[in-house]
Amino acid sequence: MERQDGDSVLRAKYRDYCSARVADAILSLSPEEIYSLARSEARSIGHMVPDSYNEAIRLATGRIRNRLALPEFEEWALEYRNNPDRFDPYILGLWKSEEPPSSPSPTSSDPPEDS
Repeated sequence: MERQDGDSVLRAKYRDYCSARVADAILSLSPEEIYSLARSEARSIGHMVPDSYNEAIRLATGRIRNRLALPEFEEWALEYRNNPDRFDPYILGLWKSEEPPSSPSPTSSDPPEDS
């Protein structure tokens, strides 16, 4: 069970790391650069221009994600286990929201257990 829990935390940290890298890249771009990326990505899938702002962001995000060449989970996990300090500055802490809640402790209002 501990291995499974540890693996789910590691996967959550991986998603957090990847999300942070993509977000950093998007935030470093001007609106014109985002739209240019989105137009380029739209053309690559047979559209002339993005249909909406949301589609432009989605398309630009996809293009950025591909450019970053983020590692697959298995490769990232191996590197993370060997040197977490290398990755921790890029992890935003979003992974903590994916942790399962701890089981509540019994309170005095809980019915007594039958023995």
